[in-house]
Amino acid sequence: MIPSVKNAGGAAMIVANDIASGETTVALNYVILASYVVYKEGVEIKKYIKATSSAVATILCGATVIRLRSDPQMAFFSSRGPSFTSPGILKPDIIGPVVDILAAWSVSIDNETRTKATFFVSHGTSMSCPHLPGIAALLKSAHPEWSPAAIKSAIMTTASQVNRHGEPIVDERALPADVFAMGSGHANPPKAHEPGLVFDIQPDDYIPYLCGLGYTPEQIEMIIRKKASCSKEYRRPS
Repeated sequence: MIPSVKNAGGAAMIVANDIASGETTVALNYVILASYVVYKEGVEIKKYIKATSSAVATILCGATVIRLRSDPQMAFFSSRGPSFTSPGILKPDIIGPVVDILAAWSVSIDNETRTKATFFVSHGTSMSCPHLPGIAALLKSAHPEWSPAAIKSAIMTTASQVNRHGEPIVDERALPADVFAMGSGHANPPKAHEPGLVFDIQPDDYIPYLCGLGYTPEQIEMIIRKKASCSKEYRRPS
């Protein structure tokens, strides 16, 4: 879309969220001057365009605004719970930094080769993937005796449900995000390092859970590589 506007001779453009994107804002790269607005603002702009035959817009290039403390916010595309496999278990577990985590790369966004720039800035939604395992790795380094379950517990029990301004984390509707959007909350590595209390679990403790999901002893043995049995109290009703 963006190169198409440039190729059509557009000098600038206004990019508006759709209703699903709501209040989520994303730091995108543009090859022409652009203004990014959320859904409600986009609706008002469209009303103005339809109300006149000679709509006029001015995009002012201001300075970067710093010291805003409304982050983190939930992105509209972040997967929501509960778990379809086991609705009794809260999902997601945790949220981490994602959308506007900037990274440098070597390719121009419009494939421009005649440039003196040595790198370009991009971002991706997969940044939470390295962030959260990175936190787990740091905790394992600081507490080598901790099991994977203890590390997960430390991250979840110390997570934050408020933004940096001390107000509830909001979703794309600008409403407080619920547990099916953010799970335990936003990961907080310094607090996870000293959680005070962790909830550990041993591998064998998962066997009753698998039985409750309807797995047969034979199927469970393929996972745990040893004999297993399911008592009646753990079996899912047929």
